[in-house]
Amino acid sequence: MIKSAARPRMFLLPLFAVFALANSASVPQRYTLDASASNVSAKVPFFGLASKTARFPRMEGAVTIVPGAPEKALIDVTFDATAIEAPDSVTLARLRSDKFFWVEKYPSIRFIGRSLKLSSTTRGTVSGELTARGVTRPATLAVTFNADPIAQAGKPVSFTGTTTIDRRQFGMKAYQLVVGNKVDITLKARMIPR
Repeated sequence: MIKSAARPRMFLLPLFAVFALANSASVPQRYTLDASASNVSAKVPFFGLASKTARFPRMEGAVTIVPGAPEKALIDVTFDATAIEAPDSVTLARLRSDKFFWVEKYPSIRFIGRSLKLSSTTRGTVSGELTARGVTRPATLAVTFNADPIAQAGKPVSFTGTTTIDRRQFGMKAYQLVVGNKVDITLKARMIPR
């Protein structure tokens, strides 16, 4: 026979468990970008017939995802513009010059995403701002995670984000008869829990 004093305790245990689970579900999940497994590429049409792709192999950043409140997510990524890579030395010199990224004066490019809108457990969009050459413009990344970032709490998660910008909006107006104005940007990153 169960004593009457024990009954309230048995009733409260599941209630405490549910409360603890609800609290843990809303704890922000914080990640650091794995620089060795992350990079950015920028592809632009060339002569309207082909394209050229530049890469930014060095970056750093952090990601915060709030379970149950993805609109509070924060993605803060900085690319080292001075480390830009290009398919040939002529293109590289032009990209580094004041005609394009002007890396001597603006050594970094930054994307800050301030809201994550999920359309499924692994797909969504991140709205934020992109800053290049000292100019900040709104930008939206279409993101795909390799696994549900909420369900994978405490484990590494990779994602790919894509967007298209108009280079003229960032003061890059040179060679418009040769180089296209629309630039396709792809961010590939691996997030490590911290």
